[in-house]
Order: sequence, then C-alpha cells, then structure tokens
Amino acid sequence: MSTAAPARPPVRRRVVFIGVLALVSTLLFAVPYFGLIAPGAQWPWPVVLLGTVVFAAGWIALPVLLVVYRHSDRAARVAYPLLGVVWVLFAWTLVTDVLRGVLALAGVENPFRARLVAVLLLAIVVVLVAYGVAEARRIPRVKRVDVVLPRLDPAFDGLTVAVLADTHYGPIDRTKWSRGTVDAVNALNPDVVVHAGDLADGTPAQRGGQAAPLADVRAAHRFYVSGNHEYLGNAQAWLEHMAGLGWTSLHNQHRVLERGAARLVFAGVDDVTGASSGEQGHGADLAAALEGVRPDDAVVLLAHQPSEVGKAVRSGVDLQLSGHTHGGQIWPFHYLVRLQQPVVAGLSRHGERTALYTSRGAGFWGPPLRVFAPSEISLLTLRAG
Repeated sequence: MSTAAPARPPVRRRVVFIGVLALVSTLLFAVPYFGLIAPGAQWPWPVVLLGTVVFAAGWIALPVLLVVYRHSDRAARVAYPLLGVVWVLFAWTLVTDVLRGVLALAGVENPFRARLVAVLLLAIVVVLVAYGVAEARRIPRVKRVDVVLPRLDPAFDGLTVAVLADTHYGPIDRTKWSRGTVDAVNALNPDVVVHAGDLADGTPAQRGGQAAPLADVRAAHRFYVSGNHEYLGNAQAWLEHMAGLGWTSLHNQHRVLERGAARLVFAGVDDVTGASSGEQGHGADLAAALEGVRPDDAVVLLAHQPSEVGKAVRSGVDLQLSGHTHGGQIWPFHYLVRLQQPVVAGLSRHGERTALYTSRGAGFWGPPLRVFAPSEISLLTLRAG
C-alpha cells in the first residue's frame, strides 16, 4: 500500500495562506464583536471586559490552532467548533444589522436599540448552533428521487442507486455514526451503492476504524471515487483501502452492469485536484474512464465535484453523481459555493442528454454543524425515458 506523504507546499504559498487566514479570522471576530459589544449599548464595564477577552482569545486561538497544530486531532476538536460558531455569529450579525438600521429609522434610541439587537443576535446564534450540531451528528435523512434517463434500457428501469458522499471521517470519532449510516443504507435494499468522494480527512491508518462499517454495506455493486480531501491524506491508499473493504474503486475506470443483452455503465474519475496532488498517476481522465464504452451504452459517471459536468456533457454521459458542496453546510455559505460550482444540491439538467445529481453529503467537514443544509443519503431510482 502506498503511504508516501503529499509534498509540502512552497514557502510563498504557505505565507499567503497564513496571511489570508489572519485576515479572515480578523473579519470573523471583529464584525460580531461590534455587533454584541456595540458602543451604543453602553454595557457595564465588566460585560465589555469579558466580551473583549473572549473575542480576543478566539481571534488568536483560531489561526494558531489551524496552522501551528494543523496535524493535531485534539487542536482540530477545538478549532473547528470555534470556526463554526464564529461563522454563525458573523453571518447573523450582518443580518441583525438590517434590524438595527430599521429600528434607528423608527426612532428607537440607544442604548435600548443596541442592547435589543445584541440580545436577539446572541439568542439566534445559541439556537442555530444547537440545531446545527444536532443536524450534523444525526443519521442522514433519506432523499428519494426518480431520475429519467432517455437512453436507459428498459431492462434497468427501476434500478435503485444509493448515493453516499462527503462522509469526512475526521478528528471527531464518528464510528457509531458510520455504523448507523450503513444500517440506514442497507434498510433501503439498493441495487447499487456509490460513494462520491471525500471519504475522510486523514490517512487510512488514522481513519480506517471509522470507515470500517462500509465493509458491511449490502448491495450487488459498490463503487467509490476519490474526492479532493483524499488528496490531503494519500488518495491511492484510500483507493486500496476501499478495495479491501469490498468496494470497486473507479480510478478513471468503468464497470458494466448487464441484464441479459442490456448494458449499463458505471464510470468514475479521480477528483480534478488529483493532477496537482503529487500522487503519480492521479488526475481526472474521463477519456480513460470511458475507453471501450459502446456508443449506445447509458453511462452513470461518478465525479466528486459538480463542476466536472461540462466534460460529462461533451462526452455524452447520461447521469453524473457528485457531492463536494455539502449544500453549503452552514447558511449562508452556499452563496460562496455557488461561485465555484454550477449546482449546490439536487437534480439538474445539462445539455441535451446529461442529468446531474449533487448530494448534500452525509457528513460534515470542519465545524460539526449543519445549518439549513441537512445531510442526506440519496436513493435514486433510474427510469427509462
């Protein structure tokens, strides 16, 4: 099994990363600080002092934990929840600033106006963080979708495909969650189960215990492709590890399902980041994945990022299955995701032939929160046109 560590990024890139992280951290903490500890609120000095100390500690701790201790699971268990809380604070400070302006126009004076907005902001954040943690840690709900593929042979009409994506096994041990998720998939009795990448954050040696329940997924066919996060923890090792769990790793390859004379192709490509990862022989190669496919074969393509759909359209793929977006994970982050990806979640159509299904994912990355972006196990039923 390959265990070579990814090459370290150049010094210049690390300096830029640290600078950007410091700037982002400053914005994330400064905006809610002035929303909660607004001068107009005229809070008693102990409240101002306590708030200043808390925000200053968070502002210093977040970049330190993410950079200096970036390989420490213990540091990540502190940094990621902190990042999630401050993001919710930041976003909802901007929302409540609208209310602040409305109250000012209505003639509501300080300190009552500033205190009212601060208390409301704090209450909103407490509720949303509690909701977000519960939503992130629950067994994903099942989302059922019928997908019509005009070129699908009628012999495969009704084929069910359970889609997992973005399990992100990581610093927070979710072995029990993994077992429950596998049980939920098995309860659906699907014909095919796919994992569309971002299996874990870390190496198989670190996260193999959390991924172990995937060996018990029951289906006639189980397919897996790498996501961008596998390339931070040795994607080749994960491909081999999943093969050891009984999954077919589609490393720019395809497999043909047959029912009598009817054929249905499941193909998969490496994540697009594989080409720059330093792992030899990795990178999305759709031509290689489709080599030998017949012109009249219906094709289901596993590609981690929805942005690959343009290539799928040009290659005549019938259905692309993706993840990556998490549906935004924590509102309103989906607006930023939409700048990079053509779709954030759900079924969409592209070109004359190609359908794209983008899963919101089963797990979470980083902050253990999901706010207005619930996790999912997708059960797709393929229908002949």
